[in-house]
Amino acid sequence: MSDPVFIAPRGGLTLGAAAEACGVPLPEGADPARAVTGAAPLETAGPTELAYMDNARYGEALTGTRALACLVSPRFAPRVPSGTIALVTRDPYRAYAGLLARLYEEAMRPGSLFAASGVSPGAHVHPQARLEDGVRIDPGAVVGPGAEIGSGTVLGPNAVIGPNVRVGRDCSVGAGATLTHALVGNRVIVHPGARIGQDGFGFAMGPGGHLKVPQVGRVIIQDDVEIGANTTIDRGASRDTVIGEGTKIDNLVQIAHNVVIGRHCVIVSGVGISGSTTLEDYVVLGGQVGVVGHLRIGMGSQIAGSSNVNRDVPPGSRWGGTPAKPVRTWFREMTTLARLAERGGKDEAEGE
Repeated sequence: MSDPVFIAPRGGLTLGAAAEACGVPLPEGADPARAVTGAAPLETAGPTELAYMDNARYGEALTGTRALACLVSPRFAPRVPSGTIALVTRDPYRAYAGLLARLYEEAMRPGSLFAASGVSPGAHVHPQARLEDGVRIDPGAVVGPGAEIGSGTVLGPNAVIGPNVRVGRDCSVGAGATLTHALVGNRVIVHPGARIGQDGFGFAMGPGGHLKVPQVGRVIIQDDVEIGANTTIDRGASRDTVIGEGTKIDNLVQIAHNVVIGRHCVIVSGVGISGSTTLEDYVVLGGQVGVVGHLRIGMGSQIAGSSNVNRDVPPGSRWGGTPAKPVRTWFREMTTLARLAERGGKDEAEGE
């Protein structure tokens, strides 16, 4: 069996160019013309590859690395071995991410799985759809009547763009993803299997049965949003569901109707956000957080993984637990319960 390299690094990057891109000066005596052929972990990086280190747990790996150069914080710079060039920066991981984007540009967003240029055989584009130049569409994809797709956008195999949907420029819609009732900005990434714009879960309940409430809103997705695989975003009931600029959503997230998410939020896998809830800008929800409906989570707040939020969260807060509360209160509660449990165990042992 052959051993393919799925994403190969681009050539042409030199050590000097890498340092300049990070805003890091090269140490005295380092040759700026040395070629950089890729990036790798500390343990496996070779003499033409870059690595990074920003966690004390990897100190031993740093001292043993054979990398050409390593991005490190000032704290760890003295531990870089003599055969490796230390590129010292306050944020090694962010600098490393920027270099990876230059080395592995192909990995920045999903491309055509069929090496398509233009509309592939087997794709179905309605005559009333409008495609700008440079759109690439893989086999099996469907584009409905009145849909508009901007230049540089890629639709993967079996992706569905519903009637009158607008998709901006330089977007990627992964294999099997479905977009209906949606307006999508530029540079948006929708990973495979995502479902955007299906009707929200709305019923007028009663003893004689549950009457379905028509969901007549839309989904608005602003620029530079990324949406993970198999995530679902319901369209609004009477107003729009909105995902703000730069927000990053992981796999397997459920966002209900009328939810408004601000700019540059981070929502980790397994989160469920109930209807008509608002997340202000820069909110972070850890994995498997649940949020009940009609709440507001204030700007810059962070919610610990597996928490359940059942009331409004003030701006700038750090909450956790079930029900969620300020982390200091949560930690005190857990400590107190642990002490009570330990004391109860001792009492039981003495009673025996």
